Amino acid sequence: TTFGMELDQFNKGNSLVRMPVKGGEDRTIFEKYAQPCLAELMGSTLFVAAACLSVITNPEGAGPMGPALAHGFSLGIMVAVLGKISGGHFNPAVTLAALAAGGLSPLLLLPYWLCQLSGGMLGALLAKSMVPEAIFFNRTGGGCMVQEGCTVGMAVCAELTFSFLLLLAVLMGSLAEHSKTPLAPFCIGFALATGILVSGSISGSCLNPARAFGPALISTHWDNHWVYWIGPLTSAVLASVLYRCVKDPSCLAL
Repeated sequence: TTFGMELDQFNKGNSLVRMPVKGGEDRTIFEKYAQPCLAELMGSTLFVAAACLSVITNPEGAGPMGPALAHGFSLGIMVAVLGKISGGHFNPAVTLAALAAGGLSPLLLLPYWLCQLSGGMLGALLAKSMVPEAIFFNRTGGGCMVQEGCTVGMAVCAELTFSFLLLLAVLMGSLAEHSKTPLAPFCIGFALATGILVSGSISGSCLNPARAFGPALISTHWDNHWVYWIGPLTSAVLASVLYRCVKDPSCLAL
């Protein structure tokens, strides 16, 4: 339309409205900074709400299949619909890995983390509003816990191993030029579901500090909370190192 053409011409000529980015493409300040953060906040909120509810409403003795599918499907959906805006992280470990791999501006690290942790809190509050309060607190808000019969060391190892699997799916499926695929959202969701199916009976298989932080804050259950930060963040560094070595094999030269 004529109005649309005039608005486009105005935007192109107004340096306060549009900012140059790589490749000659122009984006507004809102599109470059605010919009990705809002996407991370919204995606983290919806993902954590679905994740917490899947644990809270999972019948005793039903096994991890329900929560695994709910986690995997909800994360895959969020990555598919919001990935073009923010990269679809919804996880501080993914953001750290993307930064270390050279796929994210350092200016967005702390804003992303703030939005993801806020989304975790809002998601846990949303889950709390849908179930009786006694059930919510009895199930520790759907949060992750070191399971009975398992040691903290086992839980750290489980979180580290399957966070690495998740982060590898993210980096190789959506960032690496030679291996990225339009099926990345499915791969990422399946990687998360696999981690929960395999190690849910060990650590709860959180694999995401924001997923752990939200329900821990709302339910005030902080037992071994550090496990769910150390494992994923350590895996983020390891996965980004592997990604850089695969991208540039010369880094392996002695």
